[in-house]
Amino acid sequence: MQQTIDKLVRFIRESVEGARAKGAVVGVSGGLDSAVVLGLCKLALPNGTLGLILPCYSDPVDKELALRVIRKFDVPHREIVLDCAYDEMMKVLGESPSRLAMANVKVRLRMIAWYYFANTHNYLVIGTSNKAELTMGYFTKYGDGGTDIVPLARLPKCQVREMAHLLGVPQEIVDRPPTAGLWPGQTDEGEMGITYTEIDRYLLTGEASPQTRAIIEKRRAAAAHKMHPPVLPSE
Repeated sequence: MQQTIDKLVRFIRESVEGARAKGAVVGVSGGLDSAVVLGLCKLALPNGTLGLILPCYSDPVDKELALRVIRKFDVPHREIVLDCAYDEMMKVLGESPSRLAMANVKVRLRMIAWYYFANTHNYLVIGTSNKAELTMGYFTKYGDGGTDIVPLARLPKCQVREMAHLLGVPQEIVDRPPTAGLWPGQTDEGEMGITYTEIDRYLLTGEASPQTRAIIEKRRAAAAHKMHPPVLPSE
């Protein structure tokens, strides 16, 4: 795992240098994946990492844990409260009967903020999705999926957790049930209908119960469009 950390640190540094950028923007949510990515960016770019805390009617615990990991890795940060921006968007759009559609507005507002600061500082936006989330399509297209590079894309959740221990991520964050914070009480596993342990086992060994395999493959197929650039017509 230390070799993997070293490899990802090089990947981040070389990606930034290759883009002729000066640093990295990371959205810090108070969750495991963003904490690990922030730690990797700090190693890769000690003086070029900016953490962004972007609450949007979020659980106050999210901010507390985000600040804790920012202090741990000693990176500069900005906090931008998006409540009013979200309210104005919903006034214009009108409330949707789909709770997910409204929640995705929050995620896409965060993407706008990431790129505002990335453009301001000539930084890249660093994604925090892991292999399990990408396999399940558990991310918002042009939201948390709207980033420049995704260092954890090849790592299942269990390996991200192992990496967190080596990086010194606070244990409270490591142990916290994964959540996107889309609405009160929301959890990743509750929304996906499957545990990360089941997803990781399938990704690492190919083994799963028929029901688990069916859930994963159905979601993978439904989310395939999220993994590719917009489709162009043939010439």
